[in-house]
Amino acid sequence: MAGMLRVPRSRGALSGVVLVLLGAWGALIAFIGPYFHYAYTPDRAWTYNTGRLWLEILPGAATLLGGLIVLAAATRPVAMFGAWLAAMCGAWFVVGVPLSTLWTTGSVPGAGSPVGSTLARAVEQIGFFGGLGAAIIFFAALALGRFTVLGHREVMLAEEYAAAEQARAGQDTVDQESTREMAAHSPTERFSLRRGTADPNVTTEPPART
Repeated sequence: MAGMLRVPRSRGALSGVVLVLLGAWGALIAFIGPYFHYAYTPDRAWTYNTGRLWLEILPGAATLLGGLIVLAAATRPVAMFGAWLAAMCGAWFVVGVPLSTLWTTGSVPGAGSPVGSTLARAVEQIGFFGGLGAAIIFFAALALGRFTVLGHREVMLAEEYAAAEQARAGQDTVDQESTREMAAHSPTERFSLRRGTADPNVTTEPPART
């Protein structure tokens, strides 16, 4: 069972790297986007507010963390936890802006409003929230699928691991039995057994020390 939980780190390499990049984008784009006229209001670089904290910084950082966990995890449950964390953050990128109107005054969402022309506003909405969240969910689901399936290589490694554990347990049992058997004999008999004498009644004395 322990062998089945192990996964090669290469299993989540692609999804993990993409999730890290998407998380970094989601957390930083609000601050660096105004440099190339890609922004939500307030459209000034490195401007902080609570809406950006809850809708962009925290979910972006959590997505990045999930991607790092997917990249570094050596066991299936840990890797799946990282993928689920990223998936939930992706969902929050999608639904967070509409839900933010519940705790903000008026109809303006907590993230502000996209700036620019009609086409630019559509691209900003996709890149900041809806499209970004969908991409995160996709790669998180891809990672979950890869970690759920048992590959042939993993089955073979698990069988080898189980065989090694059984061999080690058998050797420990043999050593314990040998120790108990030796302890049941007198010192003279134990010396005879160590010398390879088949008959334990042979009373071969150990050589005298000079």
